[in-house]
Amino acid sequence: MPWNMNDYPVSMKNLDPLIRKKAVDIGNALLHDGYPDDRAIPIAISQAEKWYNAASTEEKKDFQKAKAPQKEDTHTRNKNAKKLLTADVKVQYNDSKWQVISEGASQASDAFDTKEAAVTRAKEIAKNKAVALNIYKQDGQLQETYDYSN
Repeated sequence: MPWNMNDYPVSMKNLDPLIRKKAVDIGNALLHDGYPDDRAIPIAISQAEKWYNAASTEEKKDFQKAKAPQKEDTHTRNKNAKKLLTADVKVQYNDSKWQVISEGASQASDAFDTKEAAVTRAKEIAKNKAVALNIYKQDGQLQETYDYSN
């Protein structure tokens, strides 16, 4: 069920209001793509916090002024969303960065200068999705696998 700024999951209650607004917006898009509530909520919160920490003061001001998310807002459907929801996550070295990417995705969700930072982020995603995490060496060989599906 979509949310708005007056009706949102309890787990968003103590978030900074701007992070909550972003989490509601992201969560509604995830719900529209077919994610169940129990998966959309932690992903939306995590992505909203990440956005907040990376956004410039100007971006935050612009988003603050933007219309609040509504339950009836429309979102462009991502045809691959359901497939990516259950896809394993991997950490690989590409384009001089350590990338976090879901199997079958066309682009990485995150890129880091260090493998350690990439693995930390990939573990969060894999745990939220309850899927496996495959970590590769810089030369492309599989280094280790974690299974968070249990």
